[in-house]
Amino acid sequence: MPQSANDIDDLTPEMDEELKSKTEIKKEMHQLQDFAQSLIEMSKHQRSLIPLNEDLKHAMIVADKIKNKHEALRRHIRHTAKILLETDLAPIHQAIDVMANKHQQATAKFVRLENIRDELIAQGNDGVEALLLEFEAMDRQKLKQLVRNAAKEKKAEKLGKHYRNLFTYLKENS
Repeated sequence: MPQSANDIDDLTPEMDEELKSKTEIKKEMHQLQDFAQSLIEMSKHQRSLIPLNEDLKHAMIVADKIKNKHEALRRHIRHTAKILLETDLAPIHQAIDVMANKHQQATAKFVRLENIRDELIAQGNDGVEALLLEFEAMDRQKLKQLVRNAAKEKKAEKLGKHYRNLFTYLKENS
């Protein structure tokens, strides 16, 4: 029975979704192998923060044992990629993103504290009073003393103990 052109056009989108070219399949497998290798290269502590199923946990244990055997590790990475192919990767990617974000947040906090320290040294008592309005738990006298000593060090161009102590105090109390 001959099919009309409309019937064939209706089937084409479904067939496109089902059929992937060999190149696309290879590309996806290479991406999974790269992802498997990145998981294997993570420290044991980092991997403990990621929700891995039992098969992946076992694959990571084996990978740790064969890290020095290049060819065996290469084959194992391919095996791990096949396991990943059958695994829901969304929770794993989410956990990795959270770990990366924590690092970025820590870096941003460090930079912010350095800027506050430098502003305090430049502004003196006015800067201390402004900071105390924001962080009431800080000790006014101790903060003024730390800023005064750090300013003396900066003026002498010998940044050292007091400069670090001011940063540590800000870190602990902000």
